Amino acid sequence: MSGQFEATTDVARPIDEVFAFLGDGRNDPKFSPRVQKIERVPDAPTSVGTVFRSTVKDAGMTTSREFRITEYDAPHRIRWAEISKNVVVAREGGYDLEPLQDGGTRVRIFNVLEGHGLGKLLVGFALGAARKDADAFGRRIKAAVEAS
Repeated sequence: MSGQFEATTDVARPIDEVFAFLGDGRNDPKFSPRVQKIERVPDAPTSVGTVFRSTVKDAGMTTSREFRITEYDAPHRIRWAEISKNVVVAREGGYDLEPLQDGGTRVRIFNVLEGHGLGKLLVGFALGAARKDADAFGRRIKAAVEAS
């Protein structure tokens, strides 16, 4: 079983600034409290093939995660795929950015979650929690980008 959650938010910053902030996954802890630490490999500007390795805490469990950037089309589109082997993974995720007339940026984030093994039983719970938090997640992204 798999499913998607998404959130959309309007950020009061120009699209180039928003793209730069979101394209550097090392900023994720600023809006995702589940991310305890994260590094970019290689430690060079983000591009297709860049991997972000993180330690996250979900439902009381700490796991290691690796995401590979699969598309990086500045300043409009970022895509990633989780390459780590966890019971629930983000098979695909991304940001879509569009400029607003007032100089701000509309940001859409999504993740497609997929369960493996025992994760096939857990993915529904993970999706439910992610969907319940989606609007708040969007607000946290907005706040983090605007504060940067």
